[in-house]
Order: sequence, then structure tokens, then C-alpha cells
Amino acid sequence: MNIEGLQKLTLLDYPGRVACTVFLGGCDFRCPFCHNSELISSTSGVYPPAARREGISSAENRDAVPGTETISEEEFFTFLGRRHGLLDGVAVTGGEPTLYRDLPEFLARIRDMGFAVKLDTNGNHPQMLAQLLDAGLVDYVAMDIKNSPERYGETIGIPGFDVANISASIALLMNGPTDYEFRTTVVKEFHDDSVFPAIGQWLEGAKRYYLQCFVDRDTVLQEGLHAPSETELQHYLELVSPYVKEAALRGV
Repeated sequence: MNIEGLQKLTLLDYPGRVACTVFLGGCDFRCPFCHNSELISSTSGVYPPAARREGISSAENRDAVPGTETISEEEFFTFLGRRHGLLDGVAVTGGEPTLYRDLPEFLARIRDMGFAVKLDTNGNHPQMLAQLLDAGLVDYVAMDIKNSPERYGETIGIPGFDVANISASIALLMNGPTDYEFRTTVVKEFHDDSVFPAIGQWLEGAKRYYLQCFVDRDTVLQEGLHAPSETELQHYLELVSPYVKEAALRGV
């Protein structure tokens, strides 16, 4: 398990919990707007090939910037053992956590210590997701929906990408008892009026769906990307809202 960063306190990354956020290296997407590009080469112990996806939405009080400070599992669990009574949750993000073969054991150890677990995932590994859900190892899942099915490949940097795994993960969450959310990071170059009705139809009946605005940083893979305006975001929200039970803007 490659732990590439630890945010010791977050009030935003795990809804309703005081949590820490642990960053696992490696991903199989190459999203041009990914904030955690420094995790792209962290591939030891994951299912190949490994590339990347965008990371969590918040970065307040970060003690270790992802990709700049690797810590061992034992260091992490020592830290966690000292946070009883201060934290009640752990957000596990990346990179893409579901690439790791030993993720079930890692999450089980966190839960055995009495902490709730939130998992961030790109949804491309439904077999691992199903294993985690069936074993009751996660309490909350946040799954990225990069774009409409037709534009998924360009949005994740993999032309011709087959969205079958994404659809399978959507179904797992929507048909299961584990609490969840879907979310899309909106980038002007990749999202417009045409994609949000299609996303809505894909997620029809989902419990909750969030739009979060792209923020440009020097760590993104592709330069020259832009954030939509708040007016545009509100319009996109109106397009998708009829399809899901709860839809909202996040971080705006």
C-alpha cells in the first residue's frame, strides 16, 4: 500500500464526520484536469496499468502534499491510534484506491480501530468495489462521474474507453445499502449543455449528485483548462436535477 500523503484533519472530505484523508498512489485514468498528478507514477502493489484521476475536492490543513511524503502503513496506523476521540472517520482517496489488491485488509484494519470509512473511487473496478461493499468495509462511497458515456474517453485521457465498468459500479451503489454520492468536476473544455441530460439519464434515480467546479492548479496534467462560471454551473444543475433525488453545487 503506497501512502503518498496524509491530511490529518478535514471537515469537508467526509460528510458529517471529523476525519483524516489518506492518499494512495496510482490510478488507471489520465484526466487532463487531475489535481494529483504527482501520484501518477506511484504504482507498486496495484493492478496494472496505473495512471490517475483527480483527487478530493478540498485541501484545507493538508499536512503532507500528495506525492511529496510517503509514509508507511504502520506510521499511518500509529497516527490513527492516537486520534481516538478526535476523529471518527477516514477518507481514503488517491490516485485510485480500488487498484490495490490489499485494500480490503487495509480498510478492515481502519474499521476494526473504530473509524468509519469513506472511499473515493473512479468506478472502473466494480469487482473490487463489490468485494468491499459485500464485506461491509466502507460506510460511504463517493464515485466520480467524469462525463456522459459518449465523452468519457476524452475526459479521462483514454480514447475509446468502454464505460461498462462505470455502469456496473453505478448499479452496485444504486442497488445496495451503502450510502453514496456521485459527483462531476466540471471543466469548460469537457462539459456543456449536451452532456448533463445524458449524465442524468445514466444516473436516473440516484440518491445524490454533486457538481464541483474545476480549479486550475500548477499540478494539473493539461494547461489552459478553464472553470465554468457560476451561472453555467447553475444551468447544468437545472439540466440534471430532474433525474436524481438530490442535486447540488459543491464548493461554489
